[in-house]
Amino acid sequence: MRPLNRVASAAGGSFATRFFSLGGFRGEEKELRDMSFCRKLRYNKLYKGGITLDKKTDAKRIEELRDLIDEHNYYYHVLDSPRISDREFDRLMRELLELEEMHPDLVVPHSPSRRVGGKPVSEFEEARHAVPMLSLDNVFSETELEEFCRRAGRNLGRDHFSLVGEPKIDGLAVSLYYEGGVFHRGATRGDGYTGEDITHNLVTIGSLPLRLKEEVTIEARGEVFISRENFLKLNRAREKESLPLFANPRNAAAGSLRQLDPAVAAKRPLDMFVFSLLDLEGELGLQSQWQALQRLQGLGFKVNPHVSLLQGISEALEYCRGLEERRRELSYEIDGAVLKVNEFELQRSLGFTSRAPRWAVAYKFSSEEQLTRIEDIQVSVGRTGVITPVALLEPVFLSGSLVKRASLHNLQLMEEKDVKIGDRVVLHKAGDVIPEVVEVLHKERDGNEKHFQMPPHCPSCCSELKNLPGEVAIRCINPACPAQVVERIIHFASRSAMDIAGLGEALAAQLYETGLVRDVGDLYSLRKSDLVNLERMGEKSAENLLAALEKSKENPLHRLLFGLSIRFVGERVARIIAAHFNHLQAVAAASCEELLLLEEIGPKIAASVTEFFKQPETGAVLRKLEEAGVNFFEHRPEVAGEEGESLRDRVFVLTGTLQNFTRAEIKEIIEAKGGRVAGSVSRNTDYLLSGDNPGSKLQKAEEWGVKVITESEFQKMADLEP
Repeated sequence: MRPLNRVASAAGGSFATRFFSLGGFRGEEKELRDMSFCRKLRYNKLYKGGITLDKKTDAKRIEELRDLIDEHNYYYHVLDSPRISDREFDRLMRELLELEEMHPDLVVPHSPSRRVGGKPVSEFEEARHAVPMLSLDNVFSETELEEFCRRAGRNLGRDHFSLVGEPKIDGLAVSLYYEGGVFHRGATRGDGYTGEDITHNLVTIGSLPLRLKEEVTIEARGEVFISRENFLKLNRAREKESLPLFANPRNAAAGSLRQLDPAVAAKRPLDMFVFSLLDLEGELGLQSQWQALQRLQGLGFKVNPHVSLLQGISEALEYCRGLEERRRELSYEIDGAVLKVNEFELQRSLGFTSRAPRWAVAYKFSSEEQLTRIEDIQVSVGRTGVITPVALLEPVFLSGSLVKRASLHNLQLMEEKDVKIGDRVVLHKAGDVIPEVVEVLHKERDGNEKHFQMPPHCPSCCSELKNLPGEVAIRCINPACPAQVVERIIHFASRSAMDIAGLGEALAAQLYETGLVRDVGDLYSLRKSDLVNLERMGEKSAENLLAALEKSKENPLHRLLFGLSIRFVGERVARIIAAHFNHLQAVAAASCEELLLLEEIGPKIAASVTEFFKQPETGAVLRKLEEAGVNFFEHRPEVAGEEGESLRDRVFVLTGTLQNFTRAEIKEIIEAKGGRVAGSVSRNTDYLLSGDNPGSKLQKAEEWGVKVITESEFQKMADLEP
């Protein structure tokens, strides 16, 4: 990595001061000092002395330097084929930094100087994705992969279609928004719909282009990672500084991108591959994933060299086998392969399930395995009352972390595997994440092993455990069970639900044990005086928690629905229900028949939702939430603008350059008020929002008779301050 990318500029002070305080770049210190001194001398004599500096010449030189640095960054980070030495590269960057310091009005957002690390941010802002970043369904065998391909073929009504195979990088997924070819914003995946704005950290990554080779408005998606070699170097450096070591490269990459201070990210050896292109303007004419990958390369992105266009099931299987054989030869971690139906038209035909696309799947490689011993078996109680046997293991290091526990899932599966206390077992991580017992070594038994007996009563509340008809799981059906309540509090506060920062497992248990919280509705009655006396809870922590609780009241309905721990209601289902009914009371009053009319809602989900809202305990919680002022709306009622117009259910198309908003901000406003933004003009378009220098969309709007509005007219419609 270029030395400069490991240097973060301190806030304030001249470039020379920052430069020498950080130890300088490579090269002889005297040469650097002389060069800086000469330019400073020129600045002091000509500029401060009242003689006009040749700004036009400097402006031209700044542009030349930016182009040169961008070109050499591309050859170094993307093509892995540097054309100049590190010392020569540093001199170019040093000259650019000094010129930009003299002419701060000439600094632009896409300048390579941004990569050295800017000012810290106080907190992460939310960033809404233009298109949801859904997760992928996993398959773990060739048989399952074949079934995925056959099912797709049956749904498409054709025997043959092409796929694109891509290595599944074990990193952190990000979205990258470019406006007019310039990097504007980057975000984490988050809950798939809203992530965190991490632009300040992403700009420090050398393989991320700040300016594309075409002036296009797109969203690219990719995976940020740290190579194996750089991960080892990073941990060695941390060890020398007596800092905690990272467990694995993925944690190191994720931790780097979630720093408030970009100086930290700038010192980390982050890299990135992109794998997806969203054509936000609808003008690129892309028809397939393979075309999209080629276009991404042409725009200046780093695309994985091991992607492949595959014809049918046999080539897909061969690709996965070959990639798994070569996985240890790669310089970075991969945990599988991603297979995508190639043609976008076929992708649209296949559509989505409640949580994932039907046109893509992740083929997970077999995990690393280790031998260990089961020292004991206990049971845990989940938030919906499911009793899960858990193996307490002889500690073993597996896939980058120390493992002491593993879920045994349920009694039926335990009996099938014939698991006993004291058994030697083979352990792996399902999906390289969750520890799982895959095999019991029965031949190594010595007769001292003990049979596990499921307790007849809940270990938390002593209620009798039940095996409900049609279910494998054994449950505690007491809704007031302490273990369930604590798990529900933890889930309610999780990032995908109400996102209450600072409310984790330990605090949730404390709040329940002290009697401060008996259900999630009680969270909003907490006071500072209640919290400061808790273990590890000072005044500042108490204030932060109360602020997070207050902020969570504004979350949309789908987050609240997901947070209420209704059986079978995941994030996707919660969104579908919230979008249809719009208010929590309408959901509570809905019948099974009404719910079954919704797409993707089946009898099991409908029955679970109606049963949940019939329970007296649910009514008590909802009253507490309502009294606390928690938002029950998915979209709040709109106030009509001066012209009496509403954005709800209206379709907007954007064109030209806007003065007061970015396209992402406009899109977020429209969607928040119930409208929708489309990429191209059609008969269904209600309004074309036109800025300066509109494109061909204006002519299409006039041809179709679509109403064209200005930015100020939109502000009136949206009831925004002019």
